[in-house]
Formats: sequence, structure tokens, C-alpha cells
Amino acid sequence: MPKEIFNTEEFQKLSEKATECIIKKQGETTKIKLKTSRYLYTIKLDSKAADSLLNKINCPKTEI
Repeated sequence: MPKEIFNTEEFQKLSEKATECIIKKQGETTKIKLKTSRYLYTIKLDSKAADSLLNKINCPKTEI
């Protein structure tokens, strides 16, 4: 089961351990998913906040 994260700072820390970052844009919101060896973490943000968070994440990114 995926775990939803609501804090962007915590999500950014989890991205250091992630093997892949999946980005799914849904109109005004963007869903970002991080795959780690154990869990799939997700976060839902508006487009502007998601863009600023994606600039801080260094794992390989895939946009759907």
C-alpha cells in the first residue's frame, strides 16, 4: 500500500533514498510518487508548489 505524505520537507528527505520519481499532472494539481525499496510514497500539491519541490529532488524523474 502506498503511503501519503503531507509535509514537503519530509517528502524531500525521503527522495534521497528513492530509486524513481513519478510525476502525474491532473489539471491544477500534481501528484508526485517516490519509489523506494520498501514503500511507494505519494504527495499531492498544486502545480507551483510541485515545481519548486521537483527542483529540489535529485532522483530520476518520469512524467506520465
